Parts: sequence; C-alpha cells; structure tokens
Amino acid sequence: MANVVMIQGIGSDVGKSLLVAGLCRAAVNRGLRVAPFKPQNMSNNAAVTADGGEIGRAQALQALACRVPPHTDMNPVLLKPESETGAQVIVQGKRVGTQAARDFGKRKQSLMGPVLESFTRLKEAYDLVIIEGAGSPAEINLRAGDIANMGFAEAAGVPVILTGDINKGGVIAQIVGTQAVLPAEDAAHIKAFIINKFRGDVSLFDDGLRAIEVHTGWPSMGVVPWFFDACRLPAEDAPELTADTGGTLKIAVPLLSRIANFDDFDPLASEPDVNLVMVPPGQTLPADAALVILPGSKSTIADLGFLRLQGWDIDLAAHIRRGGHVLGICAGFQMLGTRIGDPDGIEGAACEVEGLGLLDVQTIMKPEKRVTLTQALEPESGAPISGYEIHLGETTGADCARGWLEVEGATHGAQSANGRIRGCYLHGMFTSDAYRAEFLRGFGANSTLSYDADVDAVLDALAAHLEAHLDIDHILEIAAKA
Repeated sequence: MANVVMIQGIGSDVGKSLLVAGLCRAAVNRGLRVAPFKPQNMSNNAAVTADGGEIGRAQALQALACRVPPHTDMNPVLLKPESETGAQVIVQGKRVGTQAARDFGKRKQSLMGPVLESFTRLKEAYDLVIIEGAGSPAEINLRAGDIANMGFAEAAGVPVILTGDINKGGVIAQIVGTQAVLPAEDAAHIKAFIINKFRGDVSLFDDGLRAIEVHTGWPSMGVVPWFFDACRLPAEDAPELTADTGGTLKIAVPLLSRIANFDDFDPLASEPDVNLVMVPPGQTLPADAALVILPGSKSTIADLGFLRLQGWDIDLAAHIRRGGHVLGICAGFQMLGTRIGDPDGIEGAACEVEGLGLLDVQTIMKPEKRVTLTQALEPESGAPISGYEIHLGETTGADCARGWLEVEGATHGAQSANGRIRGCYLHGMFTSDAYRAEFLRGFGANSTLSYDADVDAVLDALAAHLEAHLDIDHILEIAAKA
C-alpha cells in the first residue's frame, strides 16, 4: 500500500495544484511510482482520460508530472459550474446530473464511498499518493459531510501539510487562525506547513516562520519562492488567463462567463509570434485581430446571451467584413450556427434560440455526453492531431459537408464556403506541434515551440525548485507514517 500525504491550503489559489505537481515530479525523479489525487474539484477546465471519463485539468497535469496516464480515480468528484447556484456533477468520470449548490451540500457525504473507492485503488497501485485539498479546512461551516479536506483526511487517515500564500499578505494570522478554528481532532491531522509564493529575500521571513511554529507547534517544511515559469503550465482557473502575450499575429478570445477548456489556448500563448489577447467582459474585440476564437463554455445558450450582451456579436460581424477569420471550438462552434435547441432543458429551461448565423449548421442538445480522446488529421497538410471531445449536443447542417478535419475516415467540423469561418468539437488541437505550425503558417506566423517537451521541462524545473527550498525528505517521512 502506498504512502500518502495531503496538501491543504489556508484558502483557494494558494498554489496547492502547482505544489502537488512539483512534489509529484520530485518524487518520481527519486524513483518512486507516484499518483495524484483530489477527492473533489470544481472546475470547468476538464481533461479526458483514457478510461473515457473526465477529471479536473490540474489532476491531468499532476498525472503528467507523475509520468502516468490520467485516470478518473485521480479526481473522483468533479463539479462543473453551469450557473451561479448549480453545477454538473461528475462522479468517477461520468456525468450523473446537475444539482443546485444547496442540494449538493446535502448529498456530498454519499459521495465519500466512491471517493474512498478510487483512493484505495490508487494506494494499491503506487508507492506514493499525493493528495490535494480544495479551498480551506478553515471553512468549518462546510465541515459537515465534507469530502474535500478534513472530512476526507479523517475518513482515510491521512496526514496533512498546510500551505499558505504569503504573496497575498496575512499568512501568519491565516495559518495560526486555521488551527484556532479547527476542531482538535481535525487539527491533529496537520503535521507541518509550507509558505508559498514568496518574493524577495527568503531569510527576511525567518522570524515569521518561528512565530508560526511557536503558535501552532507545527514545523515548517520551507518557504517556496515565486516560480515564474508557472505561467508556462496549463492553468485550471479562468482568472489566471493571460490577458496579452505579445507577438505579431493577434488572436482574440472573448472571456465568456462560463468559459471551459480554455487550456486550448496555452500552446498559442506560448508561441513567440502569437499575441493572444483574452478579451474581458466590457471590452470590444480588437479590430486588428487576424483571428477570433470562440471558446468552449459550460452553458452554451447562456453564454451566447452573454456574448451578445457584451456586443461581441457586432464586433464579430465587423471582424468578418474586414476579412478576418473565426474559429469556434465546442460551444463556440455551436454558437456559430443558425439555431440551438434544448428541448429537454439540459442547460436550463427548455428553449430554442437563434445562433450567430455565421455557419449553416444547427445544434440540438441531447442528454448523452460525448467524452472521448480523439485522433484527427488535417487533410490539406496531412498533419496529425491528438485531441479530445467533451460535449453535449449534436450539430448538423449544410456547412458540415465542408468539414475541415478528418476523424476515423470521416469529416469533422464545418466551415463556410470561403473557409474563413470554421468550427469543430475538437479540444486540444493546438498541442500537436505539426498541426499548430501549419495553422500558424496560414496566418504568416512561424511556430518555434515543442509544446509537450516545454511543459515537461517546466515540470522538471518546478521539481528542482521545490527540492531546493522544501525539506522533501521530511515530507516523505510524514507520508510514510500515514
């Protein structure tokens, strides 16, 4: 059975996901067989696994850090927000329905069984399992039925290392305060703490470390300086999206309110010749963009309304009149059509709405969700593409006869007669170096990046960074005592 350790945080966005990825790669580089695990995640940026399910993007990156294929056991409960009060619930990779937050709160304890089942399988298959918490254990109002933090730690009997983000300020009070509000039995699971995202001379915080140790009795595992190359790794949360990356080829992506699978754009953002502009609500699409990409969304119909509310439909029309190109991916593809129907009320109330009318296609939402890894081909160049599909809905229409990709010998996607407006359901296409190079060449830009190799190199650099600043030996000792 594997050794185990859980990384929890004093709040969201303290760097837990990145720390777990780095610790995973550090342990793998020491010769251990390692797996990541997150009992419950909330993200619209999902990854497709080889066993035909979906997990949070962060766990897919952590699996890559472990040099193992991502598996649904690594994130058995995934919540994908569809509105301000409800989310699609994914259990062990499969959609089980949509629930309001209040209803999920009543139900979540029933999910402890599948969570522990997945965790046990990983423990039996690996030497070490590194677990990521969610949010903060100090949210004691959520403790009843908890499966994400101390509820899981108690049920599985795992030791916890608490992580604080010093960049936001107040880290001493937050760590000491976490201990103060936790029930004694929960606080007993915490064996140490880590300070993350430090800028400047680390020795200046020596007194701070001693203060935390005196007040809590927990030892420090170290202070991690800011890791500047983190921006070269796929991000899980939309607020982390880069606004403007420089370069000469301007590509604009409107930030929809329920944007999903936005890691589609990470390879483009990494290209020196590309200026990827993520356009926030309230701003117009840049007039000098050569290409506008409509991204995926967790709520196609709602985000189509959001797009119109920003006036982006008007901007798109002007962009096309200027000779610009448009690409729609997944929900963005559905929005480009003439009509979207949701007769079963899958995304909300049953309805039918007009699309943007830029492609002669129509979409009908259906309850069966397509989740699959996909190998495709760009026929004109012969460039192979490795991607994935993850969507509800079926799209048909005249422009589908001009599908511009090939999947399993059949055409995929749709395009306008002049080829300047295209759509498809294939996520992740730009991670394929040969295809991305051909795609950019069509806009007069060069590709100089080997994307997968670059991500792998950053993970090695992250592991070395943590080895230099954390007591990895002590962390592994804590895991061994579980």
